[in-house]
Amino acid sequence: MKKNVLAGLLCLAVGAAANAQKLDKFGADLAKKSVMGKEIRVPYTDVTSYFGYIKPGAAPDEVKAGKKMYYVYVWVPVAAPEIGLRMISPAPDSVKPTDKDYVSAAYKDNATDTKSFFDTWISFERAEGIFKLEDAAAKAKTATWTKIDSNDDSSEMPAQPSGSKYNSLMRITSETSNPTKALVMGLYRIGFTTYKTGEVQGSFLAQIGAPVKLPGVAVAANPADLVAAAKK
Repeated sequence: MKKNVLAGLLCLAVGAAANAQKLDKFGADLAKKSVMGKEIRVPYTDVTSYFGYIKPGAAPDEVKAGKKMYYVYVWVPVAAPEIGLRMISPAPDSVKPTDKDYVSAAYKDNATDTKSFFDTWISFERAEGIFKLEDAAAKAKTATWTKIDSNDDSSEMPAQPSGSKYNSLMRITSETSNPTKALVMGLYRIGFTTYKTGEVQGSFLAQIGAPVKLPGVAVAANPADLVAAAKK
């Protein structure tokens, strides 16, 4: 009897681990409804995925308030009514890169490392005064960046292998009356680090969603690579 109980518990544990990093569809805040106390969101019609990997000890793009910050740059070609961002680490086995996704060289080189992960913390910033894709490489380093929003832990995201829900998600609705919150055409970046003291290391999947098609969205680890990424 004890053997049967232990076997059952083991199956449950294995099943829970297998489903822990399974991503649900990415839903928007716009047109959100409440049905019998449950929030129902229409999935974003336009989702761009970026698979990345940070090697242990990798130099950060910047150090802010003692934290090692890394960036993924995003070109938004037209004004958007809403943008959703989410990051999960490690990149889940249930989501494999396709030829339409952006995959960093570091991710490809470390595809066998499926265990390393970090407690994600993300922010979304806009570069002021960059309205041409061709200007991104030359002006990104000296640009003034305006923080639009940030997120640490989201209960909507799957738990990490540790069992903690430390993955991140945020939805940003454009506020045309507020220049700081307006999602206009231009250069943006997703900043990410780990909330707790420690190293950012391991694989991650970052997704950018929109409720309408944004033709020409480009994502890259470096502003200089955005022009080529836009041709993907």
